Amino acid sequence: MNSRTIMHIDVNSAFLSWQAAYNKQIGIKEDIRDIPAVIGGDISSRRGIVLAKSIPAKKVGIKTGESLFEARLKCKNLKVIPPNYDLYVRSSKAFRKLLSEYSPKIEVFSIDECFMDYTGLEGYFGDAVNIAYKMKERIYKELGFTVNIGISTNKLLAKMAGELHKPDKVDTIYPHEVSKKLWPLSVGELFMVGRRTKKKLNKIGIQTIGDLANSDYEFISSVLKSHGRLIHQYAWGRDASPVRSNDDIPFKSVGNGSTISFDVCDRRTAHLIILSLIETASKRLRKANMQTSLIYVGIKNGDFAYRSHQRKIYTPTNVTIEIYEIAKEIFDEIWDGIPLRQFTVRLCDISSAQFSQLSIFNKENHDKNSALDNVVDKIRDKYGKNSLKRGVFVNSELKHMIGGVGSDEYSMMSSIL
Repeated sequence: MNSRTIMHIDVNSAFLSWQAAYNKQIGIKEDIRDIPAVIGGDISSRRGIVLAKSIPAKKVGIKTGESLFEARLKCKNLKVIPPNYDLYVRSSKAFRKLLSEYSPKIEVFSIDECFMDYTGLEGYFGDAVNIAYKMKERIYKELGFTVNIGISTNKLLAKMAGELHKPDKVDTIYPHEVSKKLWPLSVGELFMVGRRTKKKLNKIGIQTIGDLANSDYEFISSVLKSHGRLIHQYAWGRDASPVRSNDDIPFKSVGNGSTISFDVCDRRTAHLIILSLIETASKRLRKANMQTSLIYVGIKNGDFAYRSHQRKIYTPTNVTIEIYEIAKEIFDEIWDGIPLRQFTVRLCDISSAQFSQLSIFNKENHDKNSALDNVVDKIRDKYGKNSLKRGVFVNSELKHMIGGVGSDEYSMMSSIL
């Protein structure tokens, strides 16, 4: 294969940066990137985790994925901004539209990351490094947020280059730079090496990516099997996967979860909470014209004991009431009556809703409920989510739509290499 030029463009602290850019557009002077701030749920009611953090928040030890309660213990003046998924989608689209001016081959890797195939375009726009700096400056000037850009001859090295220094940087790792820039890094920083794999590698004396590259291939293969063979190739910077043009944000799943501000002791309340989580998650599925064929429910009690179960369904759906009926059954199977604090619903095995496989026994109800959902979505989009709510929530203190977007819902690189 002839040498390629691949860029990886990654938005710095995307959710927080997009919110900061939006705040600036509407005249808010305080920049949440300059103060300890996170994107998360409602800290007063114990809900949510840290989805994105500012640099000042990072400096006081706040980590993505930890609970807002833990984050607040580290910083009393922490500013918490609720997630705004619609804003993120709009920002992501504007980001991709600007990139498309430089190459027709853009692969959406996640809501805040893209690969660009720049091969053969040097004659039109100039040297890849120079054009990367110009793109980075345009994104900041026109859209209001910063990005990292990594450049190399394949997607793996471009992504690793973009991770070298943050934020707001351009870096390269060309094949001749692998030993100098990639090998000194901790082996845990190599793509596809998680904590457990890192621990196994450290145990056999492999500390750096260079150690892994220069280890015995057969030995690594015998210890870690196919995964060992894969990361051994990565340690040498080898990857031949193409940049696949696509235009959609690749959902891996749609999930929603919430920590409740009181102990949930009865089945009816638990069912209502599950319904409110599904109202939010299923709306997002419909908006993306997707449907699920695997429904997952997880619960956690006051002693932090976690139980979960999932069920495969053979007629994919994005209809709220259909998902809810199955989720209720799953919940009833796993709940042992101990008071609960946390609920999670996840809709997996996502596929396009353009084509549906329906049972002849439920078609009429499905069509009716699907049409009803679409009407309700339009009304809520136009007048706000509280403009319509189910009757079961009218005299309830529970919110009829809770939760937001999870940070782990988008396709990981493992699915495309």
